[in-house]
Amino acid sequence: MLQRRAPLVLFSLAFLTLVLFPAAVRLVTDWWWFQEIGYQIVFSRMLTTRVMLFLIGAGLFGGLLFLNLRIAQRGLVPDPVLLQLAPSAPRLNITAGLRRLSLPVSLFLGVLAGLATVPAWDTVLRAIHQTPFGAADPVFGRDIGFYVFTLPAISAALALLFMLAMVSILAVVPVYWVRGDIVPGPRRLRIEPSAGFHVAILLAALYALIALRLWFVDVPDLLYSSTGPLVGASFTDLNARLPALRVSAVVAALAAVAVLVAGTRGRLAQAALWAAGIYVGVAIVGRTLLPGVIQKFVVAPTELTRETPYLRFHIAATRRAWGLDSVELRDLRADAGLTLADIRANAPTIENVRLWDREPLLQTYGQLQEIRTYYDFVSVDDDRYRIDGKYRQVLLSPRELNVASLPTRTFINEHLTFTHGMGLTLAPVNQVTPEGLPVLFIKDLPPASTVSLKVTRPQIYFGELANEHVFVKTRQREFDHPAGDANVYAEYQGTGGVPVGNLLRRLLLALRFGSTKILFSGDITSESRALFHRHITERAATALPFLRFDGDPYMVLAEDGTLKWILDAYTATSRYPYAQRLRDGTTYMRNSVKLVIDAYHGSVTAYVSDPADPLIRTWSGIFPGIFLPLDRMPADLRAHIRYPEDIYRVQTTLYGTYHMEAPEDFYHREDQWQIPTVAREDAATPFMRHIVMRLPEESRAEFVYMVPFTPRGKDNLAAWMVARNDGDVYGKLRVYRLPRQRLVFGPQQVQNRINQNTDIARQVSLWDQRGSEVIRGELLVIPIEESLLYVQPLYLRAEGGRIPELKRVIVAYENRVVMTETLEGGLVQLFGGSSAPVAERTPVPAPQPAASDSGLRSIAAEARRRYEAALQAQRELDWTRYGEEMRRLGTLLERLGAAGEDEER
Repeated sequence: MLQRRAPLVLFSLAFLTLVLFPAAVRLVTDWWWFQEIGYQIVFSRMLTTRVMLFLIGAGLFGGLLFLNLRIAQRGLVPDPVLLQLAPSAPRLNITAGLRRLSLPVSLFLGVLAGLATVPAWDTVLRAIHQTPFGAADPVFGRDIGFYVFTLPAISAALALLFMLAMVSILAVVPVYWVRGDIVPGPRRLRIEPSAGFHVAILLAALYALIALRLWFVDVPDLLYSSTGPLVGASFTDLNARLPALRVSAVVAALAAVAVLVAGTRGRLAQAALWAAGIYVGVAIVGRTLLPGVIQKFVVAPTELTRETPYLRFHIAATRRAWGLDSVELRDLRADAGLTLADIRANAPTIENVRLWDREPLLQTYGQLQEIRTYYDFVSVDDDRYRIDGKYRQVLLSPRELNVASLPTRTFINEHLTFTHGMGLTLAPVNQVTPEGLPVLFIKDLPPASTVSLKVTRPQIYFGELANEHVFVKTRQREFDHPAGDANVYAEYQGTGGVPVGNLLRRLLLALRFGSTKILFSGDITSESRALFHRHITERAATALPFLRFDGDPYMVLAEDGTLKWILDAYTATSRYPYAQRLRDGTTYMRNSVKLVIDAYHGSVTAYVSDPADPLIRTWSGIFPGIFLPLDRMPADLRAHIRYPEDIYRVQTTLYGTYHMEAPEDFYHREDQWQIPTVAREDAATPFMRHIVMRLPEESRAEFVYMVPFTPRGKDNLAAWMVARNDGDVYGKLRVYRLPRQRLVFGPQQVQNRINQNTDIARQVSLWDQRGSEVIRGELLVIPIEESLLYVQPLYLRAEGGRIPELKRVIVAYENRVVMTETLEGGLVQLFGGSSAPVAERTPVPAPQPAASDSGLRSIAAEARRRYEAALQAQRELDWTRYGEEMRRLGTLLERLGAAGEDEER
């Protein structure tokens, strides 16, 4: 007895050791982690829902399958089941074997079915707590919420039941065949009446489920069809496939009745064949052949006329689903010539022109500010701060710890000593030192600031590189930062981390991370804390697995000097009817959540940024207390939220086509736009830029995300869109449309003009031949008033070097292109002199009598002071003082010239 059960015991022990025990360890340690961040309700509700679905799925599937198998064996005390493998062979009694197999087979298949239902936990919860969209589909008049929340749950339930009916049939028919209740004959299939009635019930259930699926799932699914020139139900779908689906559903329902009746009369075989034949015939003719004929011979010759109503449905649904219906539209004349007065009136825009590209600046940060090999700058982010009273656009990058670069990679170094990054580097987008390097407002270790911004808690325990678990509050000192020949150490004082506690907790943590050193280390005490899920995107995805996350998290320096991460999160679905879908099937997306993750404590706080979104309202009902209103976000952090890149990229791409609301224009694609790209040495760069600018018709400068559009296949500019980020206008999209009858140069055309400029080409070739590499920066499109200014920085990098230096700035306006050392110099060349308003000019005095040598020296000294004052004003971006000093310098030079002429005479 024991020998026969030994394999089962061994299998059970192996399953317990290899599967259940590791899963239980991970479950317990995950619970501790969710307690750490205060998201226990997310963990418990997901777990209880999954367990309930598993029990329901496994119990229903396994129980009904076992019931059917026992019925097929004639109840608890079945008749003997004899199997004859050959005509001359003896008949074997397999009754006991079948009885013993019924339960384990049912349990095994039930467990598989239960596991298959577990991933539907979110579908079930959304269906229970669903929020109406308040908008109906244009065909059936149902609320969009039915398609997003209810229909997936119905489809999943019917799929489970259909699989149960199919497996039951496949299980009981062989049993009846072995029993001899189903015997194939030369002319017909002989079926014992009770067996026939049992199989008839299962077949009827199968046909009934097919009918239900056709009527309640496949018919609504027509709104996701792609038959015609659009996504959604087209002319053929609604006039051919819809009637065919309904007829097929009726035929399936009649087939269920016919099979059930035939089963009671002993005619199951004939009825089953007729039912299957009729159903398949209706399906082939009505749902395949007839729609194909109608599409080819009725719709295709007059497609636009036939599809116009459905094109209108598709355009409207896509614009609603992707938030394009709220885009504000403005028309620009684009004929107002820029003057120096316009430049000065838009000083905040000019003062924040981004002369530093992210990639060259990242290289420069890496060479100048990493300080040690184990620090790394991962990315550079745009942001805006009020610095010393001025609204400034800046580029900042956190200095994170890269474990892979540690000189010695040991358990103590990786997990106990080197636990965190240190501070950040922050620079304005447009200031340059005389050597061509960025002006650093915040730099060095520990971070030192030269402006009003201060860093009080620079340690970064949670970031974009922090993916290893670490232990804090141990007997090993934590390395904080280098200081000359010595090092500074500090102990973690935050609230993050899972307490190590007693021996059992330490054992489970050691099993979780697969390290016996955690269990036996004398440095880890009961007061120690384990920090894991430290990568901010992974941390957010673990805490809120039902959301999607933007690919560009960014760091914010709060007013109190602490460091926070802001990560944008999306709610999305593939079930919005008639809406255009992405490659992954998504048809609806909203940036509904802003996550704030403390770089020191690791706390995760979720704020609802789109309270009108039905999906986030549904999730808020499922997990009450997790999501806070956006007005609860601290004001200093809210001043730094920005429109996220991923959804903006999708919206701008779609708007290039879906700004055409008339079905005729949309069908012909007569006015389709595209986001221009400019080919560079490394790649083709799309034009999507954060800039500070004063929009036309607005009174003050603001931080916007700007994208230009060109006509499809053309290079001239057609329009430009901005996503606004500041204050009450956050999230507003606005498009400025240029006149179609006038040529406005686009980015590629301007780039071509720059490349064709002989002076620029000569200088670039000269630099490239002297052991240096010229890096062309991004071509910036700067809207000013109703005109466009183009700016492109040029960087010079020594061959084999890693520190790009900003050496020249190219400025282009209409047909003119200049290259100077500074942006201000280029603007003066383009707009200086006659472009300046007369009222702002300084009158030139009449020629003075000849001056003595001492007088000439005095004038020269004054000219030098004016020149230095002008340079200082240029560095401080004080345009008014710069112009005044340059005019005074010009006056002094006139006096020097007049004095020189008098001496010659």
